[in-house]
Amino acid sequence: MTVFRLAWCLFISGWMNTALQAEPVRVYAAASLIGSMKRIEAMFERETDLEIRYSFAASSTLARQIERGAPADVYVSANPWWMDYLETRGLIRPDTRTDLLGNSLAVVVPRGERFHIEWEQKFDIASAFEGPLAVADPELVPAGIYAKQAFMRLGWWVDLNGRLAVGQDVRAALAFVEQGACAAGVVYATDAASSNRVEVLAMFPAETHDEIVYPVAIVKGRDSVNTRRFVDFLKSAPALGVFREQGFRIPSPGGRSSDPLGIDASRIPSHSNR
Repeated sequence: MTVFRLAWCLFISGWMNTALQAEPVRVYAAASLIGSMKRIEAMFERETDLEIRYSFAASSTLARQIERGAPADVYVSANPWWMDYLETRGLIRPDTRTDLLGNSLAVVVPRGERFHIEWEQKFDIASAFEGPLAVADPELVPAGIYAKQAFMRLGWWVDLNGRLAVGQDVRAALAFVEQGACAAGVVYATDAASSNRVEVLAMFPAETHDEIVYPVAIVKGRDSVNTRRFVDFLKSAPALGVFREQGFRIPSPGGRSSDPLGIDASRIPSHSNR
């Protein structure tokens, strides 16, 4: 009987370990990472036989979902501020936080519909083009926050604020331009490179906005061997090679950006309707 019980316990233990290993890694990642992450998913699953399940959206939307208890294992934000938001609430593992990637900001237009632009405060941006300008939400979404910061530094915000077509994330802003609904849009350089229906009109000078950094971290309570394997894989040479091919930069160690608009993330009320 003792032997039978021992064998049964070993069987149950092995079954539980197998079930645990088969549990997918749930990754909540900024919408601008869709193309790269899909390629990395295939590489990781071939190497480990582990399944990845993604949720792509604006970093702000994903952070709110995690705050409300969404079953995310890994969070990748398109700016440090929304990672700070979760960290100040004790919702990520700070020891797993890493600045993974960098990006650049671009003005895009439908192909063949270029106009003149100068990065000078005296430039009359309001007369440079007709129609709306597509941006991600400039109050919450990183790409929109960076765009607003640049326009404010250039003194253009007042002239452009009433002409914004606001998308829920940067890919929505890109789609507005692809569809010809907007004369121009502000997206990341990597988003611009992903579409053959738009062209880059100009790149924002680096000094017009804070450095664009994508931090990654494991969500508190979701740490596991498999989760760490995926985060480690994101930092591996093969994965970084994919990111580079897509146009992302690899930031130097310790290069964390400041909050783009000087906002204290800890002061944002929880469970906002935004």
